[in-house]
Amino acid sequence: MKTKRNLTITALLIVILTMTVGYSAFATQLKVDGTAEIIGEWNVRIANVEVESVSEGCNAGEPQYTNTNVTFDAKLLKPGDSITYLVTIENAGTINANLDNIIFMEQKDGSEDINFTTSELDHFLEAGTQTTLNIKVEYKPKNAEISTVKTKTLTGILEYVQK
Repeated sequence: MKTKRNLTITALLIVILTMTVGYSAFATQLKVDGTAEIIGEWNVRIANVEVESVSEGCNAGEPQYTNTNVTFDAKLLKPGDSITYLVTIENAGTINANLDNIIFMEQKDGSEDINFTTSELDHFLEAGTQTTLNIKVEYKPKNAEISTVKTKTLTGILEYVQK
């Protein structure tokens, strides 16, 4: 009986070994490797600021700018004078941009005699293109006394998002 049991165990081991070798002979291992890389570039920026027009006797100063900020210091002489600045906004990246939000806030306690106006902007800025924002600063013409408050500040935010 012991011999019969040993023969059975040996036979089962041979069958299992044969099945393992057979499986290996007919099995194929497939390997998949992949890498993803973002090649798009987001680069909406201020490309240039220049003075378009200045009333006689006024001083437009030299506008200062970085990729994300513009600062100018307009000096207006008399009622009716104005200075217009051109701000060039460029999409130097490879991803199209949408103008999602525009916020312009004037200083609440600033001079009522100074007025800021801005031009409309295209809301879609395709990669590799530019648009221009006009900002006009004007000393309002009027026949009243000159106010005691002589300055006013404009703060503007243009929020671009990926299209």
